[in-house]
Amino acid sequence: MRSTEELLKLRAKHVPKGVFNILPIFVSKAEGAIISDVEDRQYIDFAGGIGVENVGHCARRVVEAVQQQAQKYMHPCFHVTMYAPYIDLAQKLNEVTPGRFPKMTMFANSGAEAVENAIKIARYYTKRPAVIAFENAFHGRTLLGMALTSKVKPYKWGFGPVAPEVYRIPFAYCYRCSYGRTYPACDLRCAEALNDFFVNQVSGDQVAALIVEPVQGEGGFIVPPRKYFKRVKEICDANGIVFIMDEIQSGMGRTGYLFASEYFGVEPDLILTAKSLAAGMPLSAVTGKAEIMDAPHVGGLGGTYGGNPLACAAALAVFDLLQEEHLIEKGKKLGQKVRRAFEQLKEKYEIIGAVRGLGPMLGLELVKDRETREPAAEEARKIVQIAFENRLILLSCGNFGNVIRTLMPLSIEDDQLERGLAVLDDAFSRVRRTG
Repeated sequence: MRSTEELLKLRAKHVPKGVFNILPIFVSKAEGAIISDVEDRQYIDFAGGIGVENVGHCARRVVEAVQQQAQKYMHPCFHVTMYAPYIDLAQKLNEVTPGRFPKMTMFANSGAEAVENAIKIARYYTKRPAVIAFENAFHGRTLLGMALTSKVKPYKWGFGPVAPEVYRIPFAYCYRCSYGRTYPACDLRCAEALNDFFVNQVSGDQVAALIVEPVQGEGGFIVPPRKYFKRVKEICDANGIVFIMDEIQSGMGRTGYLFASEYFGVEPDLILTAKSLAAGMPLSAVTGKAEIMDAPHVGGLGGTYGGNPLACAAALAVFDLLQEEHLIEKGKKLGQKVRRAFEQLKEKYEIIGAVRGLGPMLGLELVKDRETREPAAEEARKIVQIAFENRLILLSCGNFGNVIRTLMPLSIEDDQLERGLAVLDDAFSRVRRTG
């Protein structure tokens, strides 16, 4: 097996630097919540491939489903000759996604493709051009995706001009309220601001869609008040705007619910899934109201690899695993354990300004001072590095890069979780001593 040093040299020679890497290791094997590198070092994985491995790395049921499908056919292309896994998975998503109305589903390859197709469908259905997105949002790196994404560096910087007719409004970020209010006394000023937006920014009758993450992922694991989305959806409905919920990172059990939309009691017109949908196979989906999904003309939607049969087989196995191994319930309990541990960390370390999230989709926002709430981005970077040196894979996020987030597999074993949390505690201790 080639060494890390050898592979790093080849990487530098053959792969552009723009394709970023968080950690300087090469994987040789991954199983459950453990990643092994080519030097036979093992790491506890709190990153899950950036939210892709909710059921765990190389879950046996998923691997077997892919193997069995590969022996039959690998890619005849659904647009040429149809196949059952595409239909079966579409039916499954139509059944399990929130919404008491007839639904339809189409498949693509990545989260960004799901986003782009959802906007296409909404524009076709409404015959309107404009789209509203939110501050701190992340919706991908394609032309429209990066226009919808909020953070400039590294996602948009130098790549302009971006796609037009995208308008941005503040999100319900209670820890850093854009309106200087405090919940619940604010009466959801951030939601009501949407009506003002139609006067000052873009007319409501020109808006095709509003796209939002129920829990903002890359933006900092930001969770709005529970009543927020119901009010936003009411305003969208009153103006004929398609309400799109981007559950690419929050879906498939990540928040203790199959979809975070369930927690908020909202039924999106369109809902987007990817990441953990197929446990590592490239697959994304747009699911929504049948009348909206069925609006585009024949041939207006699709792509050569969308709904690849191997990926569809993997996703069907994921749904079986979620049910048979009770992973949603395990996720709820996992979230409770991690939240308790995080609250204890907050009591010990002043650098932690806020603990937030849903289920095991939890984040720690780091600040230099709890009064000023100045972001502690460098400290977050150091914690990720110290954790890595002690065999724990962590990710940071947030527009300021000051949020530590957890995306460990829902199937993580108790001893692995405890070891990982101990490493995290130690990392905070070291940063406090050196800070």
